[in-house]
Amino acid sequence: MENASDPRDEVLEKYRRGIVQVYTGNGKGKTTAAFGQALRAAGQGLNVCIIQFMKGRKYGEYIAAERLAPNLTVHLSGLDSFVMRDNPAPLDIELAGRGLELAREAISSGKYDMVILDEMNVTLDFKLLPLDAVIELIKTKPPRLDLVLTGRYAPAEIIELADTVTEMREIKHHYNAGIKDRAGIEY
Repeated sequence: MENASDPRDEVLEKYRRGIVQVYTGNGKGKTTAAFGQALRAAGQGLNVCIIQFMKGRKYGEYIAAERLAPNLTVHLSGLDSFVMRDNPAPLDIELAGRGLELAREAISSGKYDMVILDEMNVTLDFKLLPLDAVIELIKTKPPRLDLVLTGRYAPAEIIELADTVTEMREIKHHYNAGIKDRAGIEY
């Protein structure tokens, strides 16, 4: 016998509200938390788009997403080099703008249930994008879309708009003991 669907499911789904989450702070794990959220959503059959700002290298989470989650799409929107905070290169600004356009397209496409803007807070802090453009993106997202923003230095305006904000706080880091970064931990 087939399982009959509960008529309440359709009503509940109709009123489902997408949430805005922010992972910020000086501690390690913001991108990792966002990818964990993406993996959880993908595991439930949801379609997820991640746009990685200020990143031009395929880190481990990107590679895993390609291998493991066909309903998880990742776009890189940056260079594989550090951005100069007080003097970003014109190309860094241009790539951030392209990432914002990708975000607008993903958010408005109806194709995705969740969109993650990785390192968006740092992108704003480095003034690669105008804050008002990202606020507008949040305010005009489809009501059912879940939106996640990561990165240090989350602006107060973004925190105010968010439904859930998690601050990662560094207590101790292996770099301070001279232990270098390595594959599988930092990238």
